[in-house]
Amino acid sequence: MRDLTAQALDVAKKLGASYADIRVVDKKQESVRTRNGNVESLGSSRSRGFGVRVLYDGAWGFSSSARVTEEEVRRVAEEAVSIAKASATVKREKDVVLAPAKPVTAKWESKCEIDPFSVKVEDKIALLMEADRLMRQNKGVRVASGNIMALREEKIFASTEGSYIEQVKTETGAGIEATAADKGELQRRSYPNSAGGDFASKGWEFVESMNILDHAERVGNEAVQLLTAKQCPDVVTDLILDSSQLTLQIHESCGHPIELDRVLGQEASYAGTSFLTPEKKGTFQYGSPNVNIVADATIDGGLGSFGFDDEGVPAQRTTIVDKGIFMNYLSSRDTAAELGETSSGAARADSWSRIPIVRMTNINLEPGDWTLDEIIKDTKEGILMETNKSWSIDDKRLNFQFGVEMAYEIKDGSIGEMIKNANYTGITYEFWRSCDAVANKDEWRLWGVPNCGKGEPGQVAHVGHGSAPSRFRGVKVGVGKWQ
Repeated sequence: MRDLTAQALDVAKKLGASYADIRVVDKKQESVRTRNGNVESLGSSRSRGFGVRVLYDGAWGFSSSARVTEEEVRRVAEEAVSIAKASATVKREKDVVLAPAKPVTAKWESKCEIDPFSVKVEDKIALLMEADRLMRQNKGVRVASGNIMALREEKIFASTEGSYIEQVKTETGAGIEATAADKGELQRRSYPNSAGGDFASKGWEFVESMNILDHAERVGNEAVQLLTAKQCPDVVTDLILDSSQLTLQIHESCGHPIELDRVLGQEASYAGTSFLTPEKKGTFQYGSPNVNIVADATIDGGLGSFGFDDEGVPAQRTTIVDKGIFMNYLSSRDTAAELGETSSGAARADSWSRIPIVRMTNINLEPGDWTLDEIIKDTKEGILMETNKSWSIDDKRLNFQFGVEMAYEIKDGSIGEMIKNANYTGITYEFWRSCDAVANKDEWRLWGVPNCGKGEPGQVAHVGHGSAPSRFRGVKVGVGKWQ
């Protein structure tokens, strides 16, 4: 493979490219889905190909192919340069400039104790079928579903600057869901999280650690209980979010607005821009002093973890918010150069056929000093919300509304009645400034999100978020009209 990658780079240089890199990616995936006692789908796929990216006269060119041969590598490299030359004729005022990065020769592999592809499909089906049966023991459950996913990506990166990096990443995850319906109303409950469950850069041992069968009956019962639960009130109250719901709050109101390509307007037509504009860096009060957020691509098992990004920049741990003050962005080499900085190692592509763009790694709210029990006992009146069900946020990542699967009222420091159809609204910086309690490391958990969409053409990134239950004061809850 070294010879093939070297050929691509040599062709690009001979044709006048000032920089070139090549990624060769081999990805395989297996999935199992069940629904109401039946196997809904079995999936097995493999994708192998390469992409060549070049800079010529300050403009990018990119081309790719699924045929990994010497002849095709040369052709694609030539085509990438040709595209860059054409792009240079219509480029903006500024040339693309790359922030400096040291050449790297390295190998990296994520930890995997039990190869998920070695586990029999029959055993995966049996696990989901038993969870299905347990959920549907409650006759009020109309739909029970489950899924298991395994993915392995082998990647080689080489550049004209001298980098040659080999990486292997294994991902595994699973989840179950019960839906209950009665008299025109529908409620659902998920485990361990909504949107398919939870995922990590680990092997089958991660699915085993979920103990799905221990939770299946409860999930079914809670879905049915929600049908007759108390409706969410329209109030301004104290809000406690569990770790799973806080994951999406972090993703939408912190992770996306710190992507530097959004800040610079490069993502405006598809996903919007960001309120965290460059003059706010180092001065803007994003949250309260209790809010400390990091972007950490080095953490073991994170879905947003890796050894090196798709520009050959090493994985990093970057402070994003320090005691409430916004400090840093997620960046690539070209976006970082626009601010005179070095890349934070956040450029990734979802396949060999896509160009790298700025993507989240693991964006984590650092743990505090409380326990969840202490937070609840310290809350005179409020609502505890769990597990996301719906979300909406504007194109600058400011105004948001989130709905959850289940909630509980809190009165005089104790958990009260179950609440259904709970939701809350806010403005990002006002919301995070109201955070006055974050649970400690014993209750902190890293979640995997395998469905983050961005880019044109669209790309789906696998990212992570770590958090512990936290309290926010004076939050608008419910769907009432607000003055």
